[in-house]
Amino acid sequence: MPNDNRRINGPENTLSYRLFSNSNPHSNVQKKIKDIFKNNTRPSERNFSEQRKIFLKCGVVSQAKGSAYFEVDNTKVIVSVYDPREIPKKTDYSLKGELYCVFKFAPFSCPTRRGYQQDAEEKQNSAILKRALESAVCRHKFPNFQVDVYVLVLENDGSALSAAITAAGVALAQAGIPMYDTITAATLGVQGSHKIVDPNLEEETLCNVAVYKNEGEKKYESHGIIILSMLSTHEQVSELYQTGNLSLDTINAAINILSKATKEIVPLVEKCLVNHVTKNLKTDVED
Repeated sequence: MPNDNRRINGPENTLSYRLFSNSNPHSNVQKKIKDIFKNNTRPSERNFSEQRKIFLKCGVVSQAKGSAYFEVDNTKVIVSVYDPREIPKKTDYSLKGELYCVFKFAPFSCPTRRGYQQDAEEKQNSAILKRALESAVCRHKFPNFQVDVYVLVLENDGSALSAAITAAGVALAQAGIPMYDTITAATLGVQGSHKIVDPNLEEETLCNVAVYKNEGEKKYESHGIIILSMLSTHEQVSELYQTGNLSLDTINAAINILSKATKEIVPLVEKCLVNHVTKNLKTDVED
């Protein structure tokens, strides 16, 4: 559906009005944060450093060269990778190939219905996805060609971008695209002294809210979201994205936590790819 250019659209990155509504029993955001993180436990009874259980499968889209389905609780992401093709509208010769990445929320994936065209958040996520994957792909192997990577979020319950990066790495490997290493990503939410690994949508929203340290002082608590993607074997950071107001010490501590979280996903990725290869070999032998 095309955008309505006759009226002024609101900002793309906003917070739900329900957080500040008088009808909300927890209209005070600071009180709501304390209630949710009461006794250092989360509503899902997970520890702050505990990730949700992951389901990962590749080869789910028959028309694509490579594909992957990533599900973590109510966050569901599907990624499709297609054969390299010549870079369109390119006059000069490129020694390195390119990645064309598209990140899109399905219209029904979020509490607020999304449009059919990419908005500013989706375009930004596409750029982050491209930067993360470029470090893992051997682009010199397909000069003057581009690989198309399409991400569709079927349901968003937080940490959708990190799920898309991990699933895209699996889809690229399954498609036979030359890569330096497997790539995994994780998300961390920060609200004050709380550092929350793999936050859901409600926790992500609360981590983006600025809260005063004291009512009399106009100083905010540390708050924001950090997404880290890493190449596991080389232990190299391929992308670091941060929002909110975070100190340098908080970011350093968050990187250590996220690096451990990304390493925990690596065995699952390797097992998924090995199972896919084993299944194909058995099929070839039977034929």
